[in-house]
Amino acid sequence: MRIRRILAAVFATAALAGLGLTGAATATAAGSVTPASVTPGECTDNGGKIDRSTPVLPTCRGGMYDGQTVD
Repeated sequence: MRIRRILAAVFATAALAGLGLTGAATATAAGSVTPASVTPGECTDNGGKIDRSTPVLPTCRGGMYDGQTVD
């Protein structure tokens, strides 16, 4: 009976520790994600200008999304 309680406490502690680690990793990763492309409004609202002289797709120049394609 005593062993069962100890094992339950060990598993509960490990489960809670695992949740804490994954939550911290998710929060860190979410802050550094940049989108593959931005909207024209996102580009201009964050200090950029739309450069339409690029060959394939317009590109955001300057600001937070510098170098990202604009769709």
